[in-house]
Amino acid sequence: MTASSDAIRKVDLHAFVDGQLDAERRRAVAAYLDANPEAARRVAAYRRQKAALRAMLDPVLAETLPRTLRPPRRARWRVHAAWAAAAAILLVVGVALGWQIRGAGPGGMPQGAAVAEQAAIAHTVFTSQRRHPVEVKADEEAHLVGWLSKVLGAPLRAPRLAGLGYHLVGGRLLSSTDGPAAQFMYEDANKNRLTLYVVNHAKWRGKAEFQFAKDRGVSVFYWIEGSLGYALTGQIARPELLSVANAVYKQLER
Repeated sequence: MTASSDAIRKVDLHAFVDGQLDAERRRAVAAYLDANPEAARRVAAYRRQKAALRAMLDPVLAETLPRTLRPPRRARWRVHAAWAAAAAILLVVGVALGWQIRGAGPGGMPQGAAVAEQAAIAHTVFTSQRRHPVEVKADEEAHLVGWLSKVLGAPLRAPRLAGLGYHLVGGRLLSSTDGPAAQFMYEDANKNRLTLYVVNHAKWRGKAEFQFAKDRGVSVFYWIEGSLGYALTGQIARPELLSVANAVYKQLER
């Protein structure tokens, strides 16, 4: 069977990643990818996003609801259906974000761009939550910072951004493709939210200056300092986000 660009569609690439093709169609898509490096890179990005979303969302799906919040047994299938629909939507959002950010540098992903991918996804998921946007609230900041520092194996800080109009909401522990990650969330008087995502990776040693990525209104400034990768994410104009990123950077380098 000949695998031409007309024969292989985007839906085939997604099905290939999800293992939903029969043997003949899978061989055809594999041959197409061998002959088309750009499509192969796209499939690799889909796989990274799928792994990142699974790492981030599986712990949430595994949580047990408090008894008072559990629906009647007959209604539970609706809850599972809603989770499945949400996961499908997040996968689409994640792939869109990841594919746009992946192209931020020449020749593929620049160092630390995976941090921007995962930060953008986490920002999209958790800033939309109004009742439970964080695991630990700002009134327990010392506990939050100490806990996240211990899990990540590096001293972390929650920058002070009140001078720029943002106060700390709190934070949470996340899973990333490189291990545990931390997210600090901030909010201004208009309920606009920013998140600072941090991940510790032993292979990073040194420094990478600010890089910028944007997709569908989500802007990210990301950088590397030593073994820590940082990403500041928000739905605000680039100049304002850069101003906040500079403030964060200056506080963290002290």
